[in-house]
Amino acid sequence: MNPQADTAAPSSPHAVAVGAPERAERCPLMPSYGPPQVMFVRGSGARLWDRAGTEYLDFLSGLAVTSLGHSHPRVAEALAAQSQRLLHVSNLFATEHNGPVAQTLDGLLGGGGQVFFCNSGAEANEAAIKLARRWAGWGRFTVISTLRSFHGRTLATLHATGQPEKHEVFQPLPEGFRHVPFADVSAVEAAVDETTAAVLVEPVQGEGGVNVPPADYLPALRALCDERGVLLMFDEVQTGLARTGRWFAHQHSGVSPDVVTMAKALGNGVPIGACWARVDVAGAFRPGDHATTFGGQPLATAAARATLDTMIELDAPACATAAGARLRSGLEALGGVAGVRGLGLLLAAELDPALGRTAGEVASACLASGLVVNAVTPTAVRFAPPLVVTGAEIDEAVERFAAVLAAPAGEAGS
Repeated sequence: MNPQADTAAPSSPHAVAVGAPERAERCPLMPSYGPPQVMFVRGSGARLWDRAGTEYLDFLSGLAVTSLGHSHPRVAEALAAQSQRLLHVSNLFATEHNGPVAQTLDGLLGGGGQVFFCNSGAEANEAAIKLARRWAGWGRFTVISTLRSFHGRTLATLHATGQPEKHEVFQPLPEGFRHVPFADVSAVEAAVDETTAAVLVEPVQGEGGVNVPPADYLPALRALCDERGVLLMFDEVQTGLARTGRWFAHQHSGVSPDVVTMAKALGNGVPIGACWARVDVAGAFRPGDHATTFGGQPLATAAARATLDTMIELDAPACATAAGARLRSGLEALGGVAGVRGLGLLLAAELDPALGRTAGEVASACLASGLVVNAVTPTAVRFAPPLVVTGAEIDEAVERFAAVLAAPAGEAGS
């Protein structure tokens, strides 16, 4: 396949068309992303089409966002209906979907909590950090997170993110964050002191490489946080809402958290995030402590309501479990794959060093072959297809991936 078959126009907004004036008009977008390789214009289920009409299998789901697939009719219908009724009134007033969506999320988390709506995962984590400080009180402000974690791009959530290479150009960052190795309870114990308000962890690290901790890690964190009187907060922005085979990844361990953040799959592509907390913790916030103009607005919560209702009817965790087992089995059987890690439909294929290619090179070759995946580390390719992906689509994706791995470097996808 040739995703660049349309040569009438440049494939990237940063590219300059052939024959353009010597002094080309600059791209109107800030250069915070690299030039895109493909422009997608349409999607349905697990498939995407570019502007040349080339079809792709989407096994990334917009970074674990479109869990019901692209253009799901029930979500589309909810958006169309809501857009003709009411788009925005601000959080000074109640709207019809906030309560039902919050109640559904609370039920999926076991009950006994309250929800703050926002627009993204970073904002959900920002709310969690502020809530932890408000709950802990004056002088207790430190949040302990883990190395290779990812919690967002605001200044506070960037510092919570345990990737020091992302910090340097934005120094000084807000104080109050301490990083320890992932899956190391003794390191957390050593880091907790009289200034600590909370421990913030991903039950499965997503951007850090799809890293699954030992089974005793989260229970040990729960016991430690109870003993030391600090909050246990789970970042479920990527892992939440059935992606790993449970409604939330921490439920594999049976642990009850104090705070949970989520976003991505909640609106199936419509920006919405949420921070859930136990009612006694949520009560630390007072009117005026935290707010957002667009958080929980009618269009976003209409999408979330349709998404959650559909996921519940489908038994989305069971879908992720069954499809994930099939995908894992297919990937593990491939030459060039040294191992597969993850849970449900959040998987990483670790490349065999003998392959002699980076994960970025393999992901680019996959795109040229009509398969959308990404390099989650220099040596691992991430797979996160829609939870409604079919068995035939999984087999097709594995075949395409196998062909890329088998092709000599530079020839795959050509």
